[in-house]
Amino acid sequence: MRLLISFAALFLSVILLQLSSGGVGPLDVLSGTELGFTSGQIGLLGSAHFLGFFAGCWWAPRLMGSVGHSRAFAVFTATGAIALIAHMMVVDAYAWAIMRVGTGLCIAGCYTVIEAWLQAKVTNQTRGRTMGIYRMVDTGGSFAAQLMIAVLTPASYVSYNLLAILCCAALLPLALTRLPQPATPGAPRLRPSLAWRLSPLAVAGVMVAGVSGAAFRMIGPLYGTEVGLRADEIGLFLAAFVLGGALAQWPAGWLADRYPRRNVLIWLSIASALACAVTVAVPAFGPLGIFAASFLFGATTFPIYSVSAAHAHDWADDTQRVELSAALMFFYASGAIAAPLATSALINVFGPAALFYFISAAHLALIAFSLLRMRRRAPTEHRRPYVWIPRTSFLVGRLFRKSDDDRPPNG
Repeated sequence: MRLLISFAALFLSVILLQLSSGGVGPLDVLSGTELGFTSGQIGLLGSAHFLGFFAGCWWAPRLMGSVGHSRAFAVFTATGAIALIAHMMVVDAYAWAIMRVGTGLCIAGCYTVIEAWLQAKVTNQTRGRTMGIYRMVDTGGSFAAQLMIAVLTPASYVSYNLLAILCCAALLPLALTRLPQPATPGAPRLRPSLAWRLSPLAVAGVMVAGVSGAAFRMIGPLYGTEVGLRADEIGLFLAAFVLGGALAQWPAGWLADRYPRRNVLIWLSIASALACAVTVAVPAFGPLGIFAASFLFGATTFPIYSVSAAHAHDWADDTQRVELSAALMFFYASGAIAAPLATSALINVFGPAALFYFISAAHLALIAFSLLRMRRRAPTEHRRPYVWIPRTSFLVGRLFRKSDDDRPPNG
């Protein structure tokens, strides 16, 4: 309990950030649909978010080094709030895309500050419990954000103003905390070639995770609208996805620690492709069938990032782990930037089911690449324990590194 209280300000900021940033994606899709945006324009908004996210991951450590943690956090929350409020002041798809760069910049920058602060304050004795609470808070906030869609009116200034208020409110706990501001951490070098050199399969896995997650989160509301879901039902549709992914992490970790991780990736991708097929088939069964399919889709796709990251870390030494985590985040963001734009264009031509055809094609490609890699290289004898890693900032590898390293490796 004392641990929870000591980090209460940081965790409260995480919840408020998730409520703000998690709500804007589906709200933009519903608002854009009501305002007559094309499917391609709606996809552009999702891609713009991840472009801003990538820029925020890269810039935030450098800004913290210049102005400190608290001021950097204020800069990023102000950027996000301005972008949210401006939505209904300039109703144009391409202007909204610029605003979504701002919201992506905000969420990546704020998470970088929070994770750097946590990293500086936890000890080896408290790291595991702190990271467990952090994951619960982050996932719970994301789950609640999807349910907010039921009370947010599309294309309404009040809705965007509410999200902006939540974004501004995230600044208050961090600004009022009595915890001293930590020393600025060094920014990890971004070396994408490191991840590819250590594990091409892990690179492919995190890119497919980016494609799956970004396409569903950003274009899923458009799919839900096309198959007849109401706005409040779309919130449940997205919440089921988050819930399925969260609940699947433990069994996925159990499997990844006991069986070859390439085999686990293959079976997760097979299950993901089957979940895509189920999702395409169930609209005829009504909303409950669609929610169940969304839960299944989240359960099969969510763990792929962490399993891929664990596989990459099996081949790394301790001096490479932070830079490797940053490189994997780079490839995840690359897949996430491309996916919404591509899937929205396909939906425009082939209908809503094209979203899941595209995602299943990505997973089939991952299966084929996994089989190829199994023929090219034998599995390593030493495996690091599976860790459920949030996809939040380039510093997340530093935050979770010691909770991983403190546990004995699996032979």
